[in-house]
Amino acid sequence: MTKSQQILLYAGAAVLAVAAGFLLRGQLMSSNTQPGDAAAAAKGAEVIFAASLPDLQDESQAISQWRGNVMVVNFWATWCEPCRKEIPEFIELQEKFRDKGLVFVGIAVDQKEKVATFSKEMGINYPVLVGDMKAMTLAEAAGNRQGALPFTVVIDRNGKITGTKLGRLSRDNLESMFQPLL
Repeated sequence: MTKSQQILLYAGAAVLAVAAGFLLRGQLMSSNTQPGDAAAAAKGAEVIFAASLPDLQDESQAISQWRGNVMVVNFWATWCEPCRKEIPEFIELQEKFRDKGLVFVGIAVDQKEKVATFSKEMGINYPVLVGDMKAMTLAEAAGNRQGALPFTVVIDRNGKITGTKLGRLSRDNLESMFQPLL
């Protein structure tokens, strides 16, 4: 094999690897995942409900206080651009569906001061809790194996995870996930 054929072969393999990476990333970031294993989904919901995290006033808040509502639990950070883009839609949806029993709970994996400033600037109208690696453990229990943000979990009134989404979630996509549960 000549040197130019080797270079061409390596370049072709590199292009295929990059394309496969983009396809995999696109699949992970654009598709809803439904918990495939009911036992794992139930365990994930219980791990979330068993947790308590501080709010922006440093008061410990038990996530279980929102059990019985349809919950949208969103793991996010101020430095995460897709997170910043979806939050205004979450604010609108919280306002629109609050009276029907929908509760958004934002779990920020970030510094409290940055989260408080961002929350005030955006006018977040739902509970915001601040977590560290404990928050990422909750996200992992709910199905976020990649450890990436944003990650959103929809939980029905019975405390069952009905859907998850890694990556930015559009308003229409999210509404289709929770509206049948209201």
